[in-house]
Amino acid sequence: MSALAGALAQVSQTADRLSRLSVRAHQNPYTLVDWPSAVDPERDWFSTPEYVSLHGTAVWAGLDDEARRRVAFHEAAGFYSLNIHGEKTLIQGLAARLYRSDLAGSAGYLHHFLDEENKHSVYFGGFCTRYARVHRSRQAPWRTDRPRDVDDFLFFAKTLIFEEIVDHYNRVQARDARLHPLARFINDNHHREEARHLVFGRRLVTELWRAGDWDAPTAAEIRDDLARFVTATWREYYHPDVYADAGLDDPWELAEAAWSAPDQRTHRHRVSADCLRFLAAAGILTEEPADAF
Repeated sequence: MSALAGALAQVSQTADRLSRLSVRAHQNPYTLVDWPSAVDPERDWFSTPEYVSLHGTAVWAGLDDEARRRVAFHEAAGFYSLNIHGEKTLIQGLAARLYRSDLAGSAGYLHHFLDEENKHSVYFGGFCTRYARVHRSRQAPWRTDRPRDVDDFLFFAKTLIFEEIVDHYNRVQARDARLHPLARFINDNHHREEARHLVFGRRLVTELWRAGDWDAPTAAEIRDDLARFVTATWREYYHPDVYADAGLDDPWELAEAAWSAPDQRTHRHRVSADCLRFLAAAGILTEEPADAF
């Protein structure tokens, strides 16, 4: 039995419960949203202003309210694009494991997981293609040339890290009454389903780490890989194309300046805190990824 098959067996009761909740919460993403024919990026907020990647910088301080809302609109498109690319990677990884011979008994929840991630892309893609565009990803593809147990662990651990950060943004923006109702809906819908994925992810990643029994060099390599992934994930939130679409000058220089801004360093550390505490408590990370903060 592979480490992943054993870990999935350990969390089978959780997976069964989450599967029942998924069935109960099932919805059709193609009919649920009445998409507006147009939106006004300078009239309405589409991202929580305190979560815009330029917040706390001199550039943000120099913008008027209309320009700030325009940046927040394109930042929403950038955030949704980040999710589209992240979910494409997740869908590919889940599909590759769905009917692996050693995982046949765990296909049920993986089906729900895959189905819900596809639905999220319908909402994120619907917004971007109607009102903005899907921004390119700057993150390198995940390696898949390692031993299977290491690859399985890193796939689910990276998925968890990505979803923990995204879900923090979703929770905040779903509750922000300043935001356009469409932005609140997309964030709220994603949060409700991701909450189930996070419960599953934390339990599975914990079991996979316990089952790993890797030697010290392999464990160190895994930790380094995850630390780099935290940094690379956060880098995606400072996207030059977003700033260019918002009409700001020198977008690449602006991305670097925003990344290094003290307020943004504090923001990234605060948003990452719950995830980092979990990884530390599970013994997975022994120190914070300093390059991210």
